[in-house]
Amino acid sequence: MIFKNKVALITGGSRGIGRAITIKLATQGANVIINYMRKREAAEKTAQKAREKGVKAHIIKANIGDPEKIGTMFDEIEAKFGRLDILVNNAASGVARSALEIDARSWDWTMDINARAALLCTQRAVKLMPNGGSIINISSLGSRMVLPLYSVVGISKAALEALTRYLAIELAPKGISVNGVASSAVNTEALKLYSKGLSPDKKSWQTTPVGRMVEPEDIADVVSFLCSDEAAMIRGQIIVVDGGRSLTPPDYIPLENNQEN
Repeated sequence: MIFKNKVALITGGSRGIGRAITIKLATQGANVIINYMRKREAAEKTAQKAREKGVKAHIIKANIGDPEKIGTMFDEIEAKFGRLDILVNNAASGVARSALEIDARSWDWTMDINARAALLCTQRAVKLMPNGGSIINISSLGSRMVLPLYSVVGISKAALEALTRYLAIELAPKGISVNGVASSAVNTEALKLYSKGLSPDKKSWQTTPVGRMVEPEDIADVVSFLCSDEAAMIRGQIIVVDGGRSLTPPDYIPLENNQEN
């Protein structure tokens, strides 16, 4: 219960990685605020799961691509909780297209939700963290690796990682730590959208040297650690969670499987 009585906001916290983070923090005692945009039922189910851990769970519908909606969301948080201890900028969106097929609308939509929203949410969150806190930005390996159909999303994640470093230095004197978590392909519904451009051979991208894909809970575990006192001296870092995938070539097979019997 290392986060007992603390208040955490998880954007996009109702499904996939966001849901895993919400449940992890709730399990450790945090009262959670679950932001969602479309599927209220999923948000309600996640909130109920969190409440079963003995904490408060509050859901807020808000399109964080709209600055006005972000303002309204934080006004509600301030009125209901009075403070914030943890902010996880997890919500993400985008279009699965090559760079030459990206139009201005798709660019703006993706950048606004994946990068600008993290800045605006952080600016408001800082005002609710007078005694310090933790901010975690969820990125992906697409920020540094070229993946099919992932161009504008990858670019937006690269911007998010740069923002993480700048915020980490600016907010350190306020007792607020800022870090990021970047993963390889995670076993979620969102993966289906971007896996169309990848090799049908699952071994080339759905396995890791560890022998399995990254699960949402793997990300949640690292987020929890980065928000803890034990990670107090980690600032502005992007922690990669990929089972070693980024260190190996696409056709890599673990050594034990290469050995002759």
